[in-house]
Amino acid sequence: MKRIIQGLLLAGSLVLGGSALAQGTTQGQMTTGTGAQVGKPVPKGGMVEHMGFKVPADEKALLERLHHVNQQEIQLGTLAQQNSQSQEVKSYGSMLVRDHTSADDRVMAYAKKKGLTLSTPKPMDDVERRAMAAERANGEKLQVLKGMPFDSCFLASMVGDHDAVLGKVMAAQQNVTNPELTPLLQQISQSVTQHRQQAYGLLGRIGPGMASGVGGSGDMNKDMGSGDINKDTQRPTDKNTMDPGNTKKY
Repeated sequence: MKRIIQGLLLAGSLVLGGSALAQGTTQGQMTTGTGAQVGKPVPKGGMVEHMGFKVPADEKALLERLHHVNQQEIQLGTLAQQNSQSQEVKSYGSMLVRDHTSADDRVMAYAKKKGLTLSTPKPMDDVERRAMAAERANGEKLQVLKGMPFDSCFLASMVGDHDAVLGKVMAAQQNVTNPELTPLLQQISQSVTQHRQQAYGLLGRIGPGMASGVGGSGDMNKDMGSGDINKDTQRPTDKNTMDPGNTKKY
């Protein structure tokens, strides 16, 4: 019982953090078109920053981080299929594996075309070093959780993780100089936005005692196929402000 309570408290804090992050993006300039922005920042110290998110200006370093994200989500999706007590969460995990495997294939194909060999990314600064350490700690924690505590913590992590990834992709779009990279970043942005929406909706449905906290309890599309979401879960007053076009709702 103590472990369940701790898991739920952690899930609640992650949800609040993810929601605050999404709402906070309305304070900055949003991207337009293919990611170009008025007053596009000039990279300093080999990094480009957008709304507090930093990514390397170097294309190889950026691709390494995209590859790392895909591999991480594949691992967590596989873990969800093993440790969850919910068929919906298992299906969500299966979708993560499928979508991020496809995304990683595109990243690796692009890198191969450019003659780049991707390796494990090294932290750019203390902020990224702490973020990577937190990712490892979260993965180790999820490894030992089962059933309801796993579902709550896993889904809350998915909300926060996808918010962070989308913020970094948006930052990368500010520095796109190769037109071949633009569609790849757009595809990743769309997929990550859909994954975030579904995790948020599932957390409202499945997370015990969490429905009032996240404000979403509509029915999800049962098959969870490739980012599909039942329109009943969309609330007219909630906009996904992390979406560059600000057109998606959850």
